Amino acid sequence: MLFSTTTPEAKRVAFRQMLTGPRIVQFPGAFTPISTRLIAEKGFDGVYISGAVLANELGFPDIGLTALTEVAARAGQIARLTDLPCIVDADTGFGEPMNVARTVQELENAGLAGCHVEDQFNPKRCGHLDGKNVVDLATAVKRVRAAVQARRDPNFLVMARTDVRGVEGLAAATDRAKALVDAGADAIFPEAMADLSEFEAMRAAVDVPILANMTEFGKSELFTVDQLEAVGVNMVIYPVTLMRSALGAMERVLDTIAADGTQQAAVPDMLTRARLYELVDYHGYTRFDSSVFDFEVPGLHG
Repeated sequence: MLFSTTTPEAKRVAFRQMLTGPRIVQFPGAFTPISTRLIAEKGFDGVYISGAVLANELGFPDIGLTALTEVAARAGQIARLTDLPCIVDADTGFGEPMNVARTVQELENAGLAGCHVEDQFNPKRCGHLDGKNVVDLATAVKRVRAAVQARRDPNFLVMARTDVRGVEGLAAATDRAKALVDAGADAIFPEAMADLSEFEAMRAAVDVPILANMTEFGKSELFTVDQLEAVGVNMVIYPVTLMRSALGAMERVLDTIAADGTQQAAVPDMLTRARLYELVDYHGYTRFDSSVFDFEVPGLHG
């Protein structure tokens, strides 16, 4: 109903248990709270909240224009609606180490299970674009240390993302990952790995969970979970998949309306009214007030 039935603290414990379990876990990216219901129904392990998606949803490119308050508020809206653990992209931490510390505490307050902080400069850019700039190792380490020291719940997971692979190569990326783990990172997000052998090299370099970013149109091939699990990846995200799918569907139905003067031809592809009411749990609210849901729900064409 209104909120998850699981506390943020319990979600954090569950998330950590997942990452040390025997199989890879899958976190599709959500950009709306209601989409978490679909993710849960389809049996996925958790929800990923992409900084790029949150920026794009506001009409911005992924260059660090969003503010901590915007990200924490939207991530909290998403996390509150699902029993699944949610992790959020905290970009560069929204400033200097003290800002990183505040970021972690705001995200804890918002009910997230964890976040990742990256080693790019501001203004940053999408990790699968060329021309990125990364900070020096000392700065990257300070960000991770600040995040780890600031958390109040020891189970809030601090993941370090490194973009060094696209700038200085794989060896530099594995070296940096080791240093970030030494600084206290609970997990490593090696961005823009070129192939499975590079994930395998990262697995050999660190003894914490590692994440694979399976974003469309990026530097990495869209590997299957079996392929990633075979080289030791613990977690895979699909950050922009749902937003791209939703916007593609929106564009197609708008084209239909423009061409036909009606959306009728597109209706069979839409979520029905009955299914929408199911996702927002009209029946659950009726348990509190029988006047809320006392009508017949139209079916396919409702």
